[in-house]
Amino acid sequence: MGPAVEGRLRADAGRVTGMYSAENHSTAAAVASAENVSAATPVQAEQAGFKLVDMSEPEPAFELYALPTPEPEDQPGFDIHALPTPYYAVDERLLRKNLQILRQVADAAGCRVLLAQKAFSMFSLYPLIGQYLDGTTASGIYEARLGHEAMGKETHIFSPAYRDGEFDEILRICDHLSFNSFAQWEKFRTRALAAGRSCGMRVNPEHSTQEHGIYDPCAAGSRLGVTAGAFREDLLEGLEGLHFHTLCEQNSDALEETAAAFEARFGKYLAGMKWLNIVGGHHITRAKYDIDRFVRVVRSIHEKYDVEVYVEPGEAVALNAGYLVAEVVDLLQNDINIAILDTSAACHMPDVLEMPYRPRIIGGGEAGEKSHTYRLGGPTCLAGDIIGDYSFDRPLVIGDRLVFCDMAIYSMVKNNTFNGVPLPSIAKIGMDGEVALVKSFGYEDFKGRLS
Repeated sequence: MGPAVEGRLRADAGRVTGMYSAENHSTAAAVASAENVSAATPVQAEQAGFKLVDMSEPEPAFELYALPTPEPEDQPGFDIHALPTPYYAVDERLLRKNLQILRQVADAAGCRVLLAQKAFSMFSLYPLIGQYLDGTTASGIYEARLGHEAMGKETHIFSPAYRDGEFDEILRICDHLSFNSFAQWEKFRTRALAAGRSCGMRVNPEHSTQEHGIYDPCAAGSRLGVTAGAFREDLLEGLEGLHFHTLCEQNSDALEETAAAFEARFGKYLAGMKWLNIVGGHHITRAKYDIDRFVRVVRSIHEKYDVEVYVEPGEAVALNAGYLVAEVVDLLQNDINIAILDTSAACHMPDVLEMPYRPRIIGGGEAGEKSHTYRLGGPTCLAGDIIGDYSFDRPLVIGDRLVFCDMAIYSMVKNNTFNGVPLPSIAKIGMDGEVALVKSFGYEDFKGRLS
């Protein structure tokens, strides 16, 4: 049985009023994907498997109060044996749900939402994503080109430093450019304005709200964003926006804090500007994210300064919507039970080592939680190519398949072929639950990056 979906339907004459819920995932996804959910009659809603519940509390800020995508259940909702391992699989049903939430939140907050391709660049799904989001944002010229070609809506870019040889192409494919220093702005201003591009400056609010130093742009000595002390009021002519990016996998209380710090240092410069980009790190589609606070903060900025607010979620777009399916290749014993898989932390999920973090496995538990505990390692020569220690209800055997969760984001975009380890294939799980191969990789992909 799939995860429950809940929401509110707008009160309208002769239409549904109240809360609905559905246990059947495919039915819920199909109904929720309709362009105008609130147009359903009570009879139609009930026929679709929804239960109407009376509500006495006030209407929320937006019409459809969809819950964030839930954590995967103990059974995968697709055939894990459909393809050879290893492979990434992105579930269109869960991706659509995230996109619906983002669209609803954007409409409620009055902001524009861009896909941050640095987290998720599965461009075969860009036509779907483009139905809900306003465009893409890039951190490099190839991402910018991909977004421009594959989605074709707004294309934004930020770089710590633009290069002369790339700048003309950036001007051709990007409509919004954010600069990281006033030196770069002086260098490229004439060309950017002559091309009719909307330009902004990244600022550093100098307010840290996180503990991951590697992901903290407000850390001491940060190279990202202009501080208040280095801001050049004399060079504002031609700039139409400001840009700040300080969050990483955080709730909206961190945004509220950061927005206050930004306003205290840079709010006065928004007068006469056209936009403010509050970028990413907003975990909008996760469980227990405070959507109301996000809407309130963004609306306040929009109304106070009369600027368009842009948001650039990456993780939130495909959060919990993807998997990495791997197979047990060998079993060892060295004081502890060890399983060697055909997937690698170092090659296929590098954030496991870089951040670090421990991905969830469907049917797996913490070490010692279940009867049989194993250390899961990859096939490379790196001694630290360890995914983590997991426990299972029964002993693992060679050929068992393990399903790692939340593997759509920062996986395909960061993987590598260290040791000549093959890249995982990429698959899509359709609305019907069927697994379809999108792309596979071979020796030529490994060789082609070398010389």
